[in-house]
Amino acid sequence: MRLVIVSNRLPFTATIKDGAPNIKPSAGGLTTGLWSYLEQNSSQGTGAIDILWLGWPGANIPVEQQPALIELAEKEFKCHPVFLPESSIEGFYHGFCNKTLWPLFHYFPTLTRYEEQDWQEYKRVNQLFADALVPLLRPDDVVWVHDYQLMLLPRLIRQARPEIPIGFFLHIPFPSYENFRLLPRAWRLELIEGVLGSSLVGFHTHDYTRDFLTSVLRTAGHEHQLGSLTLKDRVVKVDTFPMGIDFERFAQAAASAETESKVAELRKRFAGQKVIFSVDRLDYTKGLINRLRGYDAFLKTRPEWRGKVVFVISAAPSRTGVDAYRAMRQELEQAVGRIGGAYGNLGWVPLIYQYRDMSFEEIVAMYRACDIALITPLRDGMNLVAKEFVASRPDQTGVLVLSEMAGAAKEMGEALIINPFHADDFAQAIDQALKMPVEEQIQRNQLLQDRLRRYDVKRWAQEFINALIATQKTEAARGARSLTGKVHATMLQQYQAATRRAFMLDYDGTLVPFVDDPRKARPDQELIDLLCRLPEDPANEVLIVSGRPRRDLEAWFGHLPVALAAEHGVWLRPKRADWRMLKAITTDWKDRVRPILRLYVDRLPGAMLEEKEFSLAWHYRRAEPELGSLRAQELFDDLAEYTRNVDVQVLVGNKVLEIRNTGVTKGSAALQWMAGNPPEFILAIGDDWTDEDLFRVLPPTAFSVRIGLAKTAARYHLTSHTAVRRVLRELADASELKRRSLVVSEPLIVPASMSVKNQIGRLSASG
Repeated sequence: MRLVIVSNRLPFTATIKDGAPNIKPSAGGLTTGLWSYLEQNSSQGTGAIDILWLGWPGANIPVEQQPALIELAEKEFKCHPVFLPESSIEGFYHGFCNKTLWPLFHYFPTLTRYEEQDWQEYKRVNQLFADALVPLLRPDDVVWVHDYQLMLLPRLIRQARPEIPIGFFLHIPFPSYENFRLLPRAWRLELIEGVLGSSLVGFHTHDYTRDFLTSVLRTAGHEHQLGSLTLKDRVVKVDTFPMGIDFERFAQAAASAETESKVAELRKRFAGQKVIFSVDRLDYTKGLINRLRGYDAFLKTRPEWRGKVVFVISAAPSRTGVDAYRAMRQELEQAVGRIGGAYGNLGWVPLIYQYRDMSFEEIVAMYRACDIALITPLRDGMNLVAKEFVASRPDQTGVLVLSEMAGAAKEMGEALIINPFHADDFAQAIDQALKMPVEEQIQRNQLLQDRLRRYDVKRWAQEFINALIATQKTEAARGARSLTGKVHATMLQQYQAATRRAFMLDYDGTLVPFVDDPRKARPDQELIDLLCRLPEDPANEVLIVSGRPRRDLEAWFGHLPVALAAEHGVWLRPKRADWRMLKAITTDWKDRVRPILRLYVDRLPGAMLEEKEFSLAWHYRRAEPELGSLRAQELFDDLAEYTRNVDVQVLVGNKVLEIRNTGVTKGSAALQWMAGNPPEFILAIGDDWTDEDLFRVLPPTAFSVRIGLAKTAARYHLTSHTAVRRVLRELADASELKRRSLVVSEPLIVPASMSVKNQIGRLSASG
């Protein structure tokens, strides 16, 4: 296996120096974290996986230098650069990524911009990534796509290489649907569908996972079961994988002699003072302004600490080309000046501010030397800084003050958790941290360190990859049950050899697609023609077995040479015969149940009640999906109580609850229809739980087919009504071909490599 990592940036930054490409390793959280995992894997020798990392090199590289950079990147990092036009960077990165997705996903809607031109550039760059990646893919590859810059990429890869397992991980928060819906309808649907091109989707916290699943339901209409989304042709797993850090890297660096020396210097510099330390990128999501307001409130309300504490705040330059960041830097520097002017004196500076990148060694030394780490983002996907601080305390002292808005807060409850929007929370937490006994500090940090050491970045990456590989195995098992390939060829061969054949076909969702209003799901001319063609072969008998009332089936199909079963098997009309009831049943229960259904129609806008002769159906296809699912569950519970002593059952279908008499099933109707004339070939197709009764009564030799990938008693599956029609059309073509062929001693077998339709054409052309 080869692991293919795709991210917006490569683990290095490229430049042109002295006419030749030069690369410098990056220090981002994703880069350092994944590289630790990859290094560990490569050091294991036998069994180690191969890797390829694809991304943008961080600079516009002249065309004539690109081949040399490709060679250097492959040699030094096993990377492949994606070269983006300079014109794309503004609209893609500075535009849609950092002016639309970043603020919106971090709950800053007032800073969000919705520019169509930026959206088109975002789509273009995702396509450029796909174009660069797809030619490089091998059959044994596992693809792992990272972060918000490439949300469309999984689908693009899937379209080109559907057999490849694809993982997607979002490193920032996924917002609630109320925020996500601020995007234009077309954009948010395309983003959701892009991510759902994956086999596995991962988030840092359960909250983000839940919000994503809610947005999928309300945007694309897909319901999940325990985090699994069943699409037409596959299942997408959505799960939580909280990212860790390279714990030992920080622990060892913190305990080194070099760090000890730096720590001694820092403590000498800050002698007699407690040190509060904060390090972040200069980003409005990090809450730096709020942090200074909190420190201001602390100094104002606790004057006894003035002269005894110093706040060291480091802000690394970030996204300097975005207006919001430039404005925030100015506001931050003004706040620093105000605090220094209000509380400082000639002998004491209350706050030290630096606007620069700190080296790894500097950061670790400050982690060790400080008394408090103040990590308080307004919203953060995870925040690895909090974990780095804890890992860098070999004596297990020090206090972490952490925002509850950081994903890390879900794992680090031993920290002092605060609301970063309230200055009083800061003041109280800083005061508590400064007064915390050493014994309590050690107790808290010991628990944190044990947890972070166990679930480090290597375990995070391995668990995600293991889960991704598991989806591949599951897909392979499902693929073996698909009515395609060898299974399809076998079905066609058995069909041609049989002299008596039976087709049992559901209607809604099987022969026609679902529509919002079931009253409008009338058959089109293509379907009518197909249902006429199948019985032209005297060996074929067709039964449409549906939950529809008999008036619908009679109106639509009564003139066709097919049998009909209505209301899930209450009524049966053999071909060219009259309707008859298969079981004597009553409808006395309707008066008891109908008011309940009407109540839930009123409680759910978009719901409707359909009354049939011997059943009642409550539809909610047109309702808001999330509320519809909730009301359906409530209704099911109420109906179970009201019908406890009544001879009826409640069926849960696709956006419908139907109440009918017990003992009435599609399976019993099919058995009566086939009685006395057992077919040699059976093809039964349905899409709903009501069709399971039919699948269960069929012999094991039958070709039973469920639409979609739900758990089923059917032997095989197809993706949609379109696939069903294609199969039926091919079988009808095979019969026509046989009728036009010369009489032969053996059954005619149509090669799978040539469509039956084409062979018919050849026969017609030859006269």
